[in-house]
Amino acid sequence: MTALSGRVRLVTLHLASRRVPLAVVVLLACAAVLRIALHRSWDAYGALQLPLFVETGCAVVIAATTASPFGDPERATGRWLPFLRLGSALALTAIAAGALAAFTAGTPLAGGTLGALRNTAGSTGIGLLCAVAFGGALAWTGPTAYLVASIYALYTQWHGPALTTPWLWPARPSSDVEAAWCAGLVFVAGAVLVMVRGSRDTATRA
Repeated sequence: MTALSGRVRLVTLHLASRRVPLAVVVLLACAAVLRIALHRSWDAYGALQLPLFVETGCAVVIAATTASPFGDPERATGRWLPFLRLGSALALTAIAAGALAAFTAGTPLAGGTLGALRNTAGSTGIGLLCAVAFGGALAWTGPTAYLVASIYALYTQWHGPALTTPWLWPARPSSDVEAAWCAGLVFVAGAVLVMVRGSRDTATRA
């Protein structure tokens, strides 16, 4: 019983140190905002852009939770830390995906639920990769830059020459298998690297 209590306490402290409860609230709020926005009238281009902003917001929130307030000492002493990092990333991604699917059910969501899940997972993977490379505080830069590239890719669908690479998956149909594979590979790579290496952070000084 003592061992179980210790593990529960470890998980609780990890989630608290990463502000995961706050992240869950923000993810639910993002999904709710998308639900409200979808009740407005949008042209075809705006309808495709709108979900991207919310999906990117979810990715930024998830990537930000990788930031460690303890830096290298935690990485050196935390035996269970890799599994906690992976579990947090997977759980938050699942919550974001579930919230988006639930809140947008029955709405005219461009790209459908599958497209939203693909885009969210891919953008989250980019955020996790940036957390490993630059730290949790700068993890937002990757998803944000990818959002700009995605919007441009959508723009080219109307004005040409169209960008059709599956690595710009938001510009591809939700049924596109290659785009789904690309987004999935990026997410898996980000999750694995965060598990193994963690975000590139130093200890926070008071």
